[in-house]
Formats: sequence, C-alpha cells, structure tokens
Amino acid sequence: MHVSTTVAKWRERRRLAAGRTIGFVPTMGALHRGHGSLIDRCREENEIVVASLFVNPTQFNDPKDLERYPRTLDADLAMLEELGTDEVFAPAASELYPNGYEFNVEFRSLADTMEGAHRPGLFQGVTTVVLKLLNLIQPDRAYFGEKDYQQLKIIEAMAADFFLPTTIIPCPTIREMSGLAQSSRNALLSHAARDRAASLYRALRDAPNPESARAELESEGFDVDYVEEHWGRRLAAITIENVRLIDNVPLTNCASHASLP
Repeated sequence: MHVSTTVAKWRERRRLAAGRTIGFVPTMGALHRGHGSLIDRCREENEIVVASLFVNPTQFNDPKDLERYPRTLDADLAMLEELGTDEVFAPAASELYPNGYEFNVEFRSLADTMEGAHRPGLFQGVTTVVLKLLNLIQPDRAYFGEKDYQQLKIIEAMAADFFLPTTIIPCPTIREMSGLAQSSRNALLSHAARDRAASLYRALRDAPNPESARAELESEGFDVDYVEEHWGRRLAAITIENVRLIDNVPLTNCASHASLP
C-alpha cells in the first residue's frame, strides 16, 4: 500500500496506474465496518483500490464539531492495508485548498431540506471536496454509503450535471447487531448512549408514519431535527450526548409500507 500526502505525489502515482480500472472510496477517517464494506466492494470491481483520508473543514458549520471529530490515522492506515487497499491519498487541508476557500460548488435545490436546512454550508463543502477528489483521483467508480442518503443523491446529481466520467456506486448501510448504523461519530458515544441510539433505526422501521416516528424518538429523550420521507426512504437526524446521528431506511422496509409491491 502506498500513501500519498501531497497532490504532486498522488499525481505521480496516478500516472503509474494509467490503463487500469480504478475504484475510489472517499472517507474522513475514523474507519469502521461500513467503510470496510465499501473497500471490499471496490476491491471486487476494480484493478486498483484507492481510498482517501481527509477531514474536510468546509463541511463543518460548527468549529467545535470539526475539533472533536475523531482522528485515528494510524488505525485507519492499518485497516486499509489489511483490506488490500492499493493507494491512500491523505492530504493536509492546504493541499486540497491551496488558495484557501476561494471557490466552492453552489446549487439551487436538493440541499434546502433535512441536513442542508440544519447544517448550513454542509453540502457546499461536501460537493466541493468531492469534486476536487474525483478530479484528482480520476476513478472509474466511486463508492458512497447509503447511510448519508441525501449526500449520496446530491453527489449523484453533481456528477451527472458536471459530466464527470466516474460512476457513483451506492452501497448499503452496515449496522451493528442492535440496528444502529455504523458511523464514525458512534465512537463519541458512551456505551449506554450507543444502546439507546439503536432506537433511531427501530423507530424509522416500525412507526406507521414520520410523525409517529418523531413522537416516539422525542418520548425517549432524543433531540429530533427531522423525520421526513424522500426518494422512497424515511430519513431522520437526532442528537444524543451532543452527538448528531443520521439514519434512513427504505420505505419498503417500514411497517406501514411492508405490504406495498
């Protein structure tokens, strides 16, 4: 496994990979089984597997959230090597933003609700860094988890609108035995809070409608930002122990929709 920490070094590595299929898994580190499933899928479908490790400052509207985001570089590199990753791109912010934050991607829709409404600037930061990474890595395929479903839909739309040659591959959410979606933010929770947080998945799955799911979550003491239905999914965001968690389930998996064809 080769690790590039600068754009110049990565470009050298990219030239060596010319003519082979490249799969790309962008991450912000603090890797878990969910990331591992993306790497495994990428390994199956491409000759070269590339992963990035970069905590993107432009998608955090709260500086405290950026400061406390878990950073586990050594463990992440060990996990990527064990999974058979060929190339890792782990730049400093100054490498990806050499002119500061002078330019960013703007768009008119898709980001006005849910995460976009509650985290101003999130999707501008996400789409900007993803566009930079896709331009640098030049992958045939890029893999994104369905847990961040709104983000996935926005990245798919951006890639299509900018005529990017990369195919965006959605991958299923990986869950703990309790049902809690695997997330880097879970590491910030106490064991008791992780057990309680599994109620998010159960409420989304079992409630007859979004209003009932929200009421159930609030009755259990969670701060609820939203429970909404879009793209054939029921999506929600809650806060527990000052940690914000998101999740979603297909409507076909919800109790109220289980009988639908």
